Amino acid sequence: MEYPHSLFDNRVSRDLGVSTPIVQAPMGWIARSQLASAVSAAGACGIIETSSGELDAVKEEMKVMNDLGYQYGVNIAQAFVRDPSIAEFVIDQGVKFVTTSAGSPTKYTGILNEAGLTVYHVVPTLLAAKKAVDAGVDGLVVEGGEGGGFKSPTPVSTMVLLPLVREHVSVPIIAAGGINDGATMAAAFALGAEGVQMGTQMVASFESPVHENWKNAILNAHETDTLFLNQKHSPALRALRTERSERLLDSSENVFGEFGSPMDLYFGGDMEAAIALGGQVAGRISKIRTVQEIISETVDEFSKTIERLSAK
Repeated sequence: MEYPHSLFDNRVSRDLGVSTPIVQAPMGWIARSQLASAVSAAGACGIIETSSGELDAVKEEMKVMNDLGYQYGVNIAQAFVRDPSIAEFVIDQGVKFVTTSAGSPTKYTGILNEAGLTVYHVVPTLLAAKKAVDAGVDGLVVEGGEGGGFKSPTPVSTMVLLPLVREHVSVPIIAAGGINDGATMAAAFALGAEGVQMGTQMVASFESPVHENWKNAILNAHETDTLFLNQKHSPALRALRTERSERLLDSSENVFGEFGSPMDLYFGGDMEAAIALGGQVAGRISKIRTVQEIISETVDEFSKTIERLSAK
């Protein structure tokens, strides 16, 4: 395997089976073959989601990825998957890399490892990281609270959480939350990661299947234009600031009851139809780029950042 930078020849890149250890986040309805194939074609790791709960559709997406011949991974979002045979199905598709989230790391790690798959578990705290390592996972996705989507009700920023977890575990780490370019990727590596995950940045990519209204909302967002919802329940949510999310901000009820119609938001462009998930890094995204541009520019800036710091 040929790596674009010697620092990318590490445990994460080898576990992913890709040249660039950048992972696209497993966003419900979004992380399907249209986006994932573009990420994998660019030398990074596309991920197919299961958090939508639409397993029949998700299974077809995996088949598309297999037909294209790209290296990719699958996320098993345990709180949203109702099919107990999901692990067996993923194994049967020939997938080699799986992330598990929204549940116990003990549920699927054993069966997936026995079948030869590599398993990384998503963790929002040091305690969760230790439990996942004790459960036998191969690595961790350490997710800071500034990232978009489903979150721990007690968020910890990537800057604090990542080095804390690194101090206590030896398994490889993919950093998530607040990362969208080479400088933030280099910062994550400095704090102990060997790979990074991008979510909001990928939503705003040319190949992202979401409506242009959502992409434009990301482009127009300031760094303060996300809200942290559902703090009294689990999971909490980080979402873009809209009339709907502002109305739900101080609700004591579980906001999932008022999540709305994802299809009308995601693909219809009605920004008030549902909760538009997004991370604080939206404040740093100013243009729509292709996935290839995102990956190549990230790698280039990463290399220049490392060289500049080394020179000093």
